[in-house]
Amino acid sequence: MLDIKYIRDNIEDVKAALAKKGFSFDDSAFNKLDGARKTAMTEAQSLQAEKKKASKQIGQLIGQGMSPEDAKAQVMSGLDADITRAEQAAKQAEIDLHDFLMSVPNVPVAEVPVGASEDDNVEVLKWGTLPEFDFEPQDHVDVGAPFGLNFDAGALVAGSRFAVMSGPIARLHRAISQFMLDTHTDEHGYEETYVPYLVNRQALEGTGQLPKFEEDLFKIPQAQGDKDLYLIPTAEVPVTNLLRDAVNDVQLPVKKAAHTPCFRSEAGSYGRDTRGMIRQHQFDKVELVQFVRADESEKTLEELTGHAEVILQKLNLPYRKVILCGGDLGFSAAKTYDLEVWLPGQQKFREISSCSNFGDYQARRMQARWRNPATNKPEYLHTINGSGLAVGRTLVAVLENYQQADGSIVIPDVLRPYMGGKDVISA
Repeated sequence: MLDIKYIRDNIEDVKAALAKKGFSFDDSAFNKLDGARKTAMTEAQSLQAEKKKASKQIGQLIGQGMSPEDAKAQVMSGLDADITRAEQAAKQAEIDLHDFLMSVPNVPVAEVPVGASEDDNVEVLKWGTLPEFDFEPQDHVDVGAPFGLNFDAGALVAGSRFAVMSGPIARLHRAISQFMLDTHTDEHGYEETYVPYLVNRQALEGTGQLPKFEEDLFKIPQAQGDKDLYLIPTAEVPVTNLLRDAVNDVQLPVKKAAHTPCFRSEAGSYGRDTRGMIRQHQFDKVELVQFVRADESEKTLEELTGHAEVILQKLNLPYRKVILCGGDLGFSAAKTYDLEVWLPGQQKFREISSCSNFGDYQARRMQARWRNPATNKPEYLHTINGSGLAVGRTLVAVLENYQQADGSIVIPDVLRPYMGGKDVISA
């Protein structure tokens, strides 16, 4: 969440920045809640100070011969009840302000362009050469069907937006994820991390998926005692929460890579990308997460995005990099780059990775801090994460970019060791 002091001191700047995201910050509501909190806390503190004075008076009366019970009754006379009431009011005011701030998105950085939708995102670079075919390229649904990509079977056992992969396609899918993990751990310095696929509500609140985006999640009611659990929408949630509620004595940066399935209800996306693997309820992703000090987060976003780009470059998949405009920027993100891979079957670039800097926004929600050895004081961490990459969409890109006229699929060089040395998949 945003720093209360920062909002107080920069309220007009906050309003203007959040307007980039299409969010109308209610400054009057904030001022009212913040004022009520201050008033309630001041009253509670004043009554506590009065109680301290009263304690001295009780001692004086007892010294003059009055019984302790009578002295306390004379001096306190309803003061304890007033203190309890004031402390409850202060606690409620704190909760009300906290709930308000939990619904306020992160402030975008200055270089985020103005815009309402993905059409207003700004291209930063293009990499690679678009493939040329002497035949009409097919999309991945048709290319993959002879090799074990089956959407009818997915619909049979689970419903729409699910896929079953068998044989060569299943192995290629596994090869892609192993290649990604090996690259990020061996070359980029990430620690491979295995995390739960179910998380509690607090974890989702910490990274910003809740309370605003509950309809996008798969909820498992009362999965653990009387507590609800949720299927993870991304490994960002469990990995980022590993440092929550603590002052961590760690050497920064902390770099984690996790391969997990991801589950999304795709609420509001009905009718979009209903064919194929682009928008599934269940998909795999290799997630990159870094925890860094405040003055390193901007540089780290560039670094982490570069790590995701390396995967595309090693696979020789043409892509472009865009900076998201305010209207397309995520709730918790201050700045995001999307990587979009070329899909010949659609004749367009499609998102395959989002890499974001969250500043201290998530850390404040999670109370994730580190102890700065230079000052020996706790400071909020900055969190950066991104897909390195979405495995299913990478499979889509390989199928479409490496398809041949005879229906076979050439295996990219870097994946051949993971495919038993095969250089092509043939029917």
